[in-house]
Amino acid sequence: MQIIPVASGKGGVGKSLLSANLAIALGQADKKVLLADLDLGASNLHLVIGQVNSKVGIGTFLSGQSKFEEIIFPTDYKNVFFIAGDSELPGLTSLKVSQKNELIKNFNKLDKEYDYLILDLGAGTHLTILDMFLLSPQGIVVTAPTVTATLNGYLFLKNVVFRMMYNTFKKGSKAYEYLETLKKDSLSLQRLYIPKLIETLDSVDPESTALFKKRMEEFHPRLVLNMIDDPKDADRAQKIRRSCQQYLDLELEHLGVIYRDTLQDKALSSKLPVIVYKPQSLIGQAIYRVAEKVMQSETLKFDEEYDLTQASETSFEIANEEAEDGYSQKMAYVEELAGTGALTAGELAETLKQQQYEITALKTENNFLKKKLLEAAAQGFKV
Repeated sequence: MQIIPVASGKGGVGKSLLSANLAIALGQADKKVLLADLDLGASNLHLVIGQVNSKVGIGTFLSGQSKFEEIIFPTDYKNVFFIAGDSELPGLTSLKVSQKNELIKNFNKLDKEYDYLILDLGAGTHLTILDMFLLSPQGIVVTAPTVTATLNGYLFLKNVVFRMMYNTFKKGSKAYEYLETLKKDSLSLQRLYIPKLIETLDSVDPESTALFKKRMEEFHPRLVLNMIDDPKDADRAQKIRRSCQQYLDLELEHLGVIYRDTLQDKALSSKLPVIVYKPQSLIGQAIYRVAEKVMQSETLKFDEEYDLTQASETSFEIANEEAEDGYSQKMAYVEELAGTGALTAGELAETLKQQQYEITALKTENNFLKKKLLEAAAQGFKV
């Protein structure tokens, strides 16, 4: 079974669109597919495939109300089965370690039952999302050609590499201890390029670093560039690939591009996936091309010793837990992308302008709140 986690550093780039339609395309090709909605806390994948939201799903399983086999349902589409996400249950975005491990164990048990397991993950870089993405060496990152989407797609992959690194180094090893010293200066860590860091780790702890290098060689994430309006937008994918290669020491496979098409909105309102609503559409044909590449790819796995259920949850803060947290940290990534050519001078100026606007808005809101507090305090003194 090939596990295909589908992720994005930013919401609204078509991650669920790809997950649902890819599952149906593979099912049409006589492949047995399980599609799972792991966008916990914001589950809406059932709407994309036109499925009535089930009363049982990930949430009821994790809360002990359902057995795992009870949350798997057939869909109206050939060979496609579905697990709902239960967005109405609170707290699902931050799973306990035991809950995450229970999900991973049950997914792995399906190895002989399905040809493909597609995991529609939430946006961002929460530890649960990173570990679910690392269930397979060949997950898919969906992004768009806008500056923020490009930035967050790259940022997501950088966080994945850091997560893999820290999962590899055992607690108490020299490599682990070196990473612990780095986390004291998060901004410097943001600007530290992975190849340079690996060189240092190799001198500190060659045995642990050799294992990490092996896993990096096993790691083959894939990219889909969605929502493009112009053929020139497709160049963005190559720029992301070059940035990953130079600054993350990571080879990123390009699965293809998908043009923006208002037909998707019509399909959604009709409660039909777009490749069912109109298979000959631009989106439909792009999905089929991606599916063909997926079927042609060899199913890869990490080495047997790589056990995500043993992953550390508390010792190490990911390089940047959330893309939006910290203006200075985010700008460090912008500097990287500018240096590699992933951002043009005009796009860099646009990003700086947007950041300045956000800072001004925050200052205005802060001043307003201060004023309200002072007024409230004054009223208190009068009383």
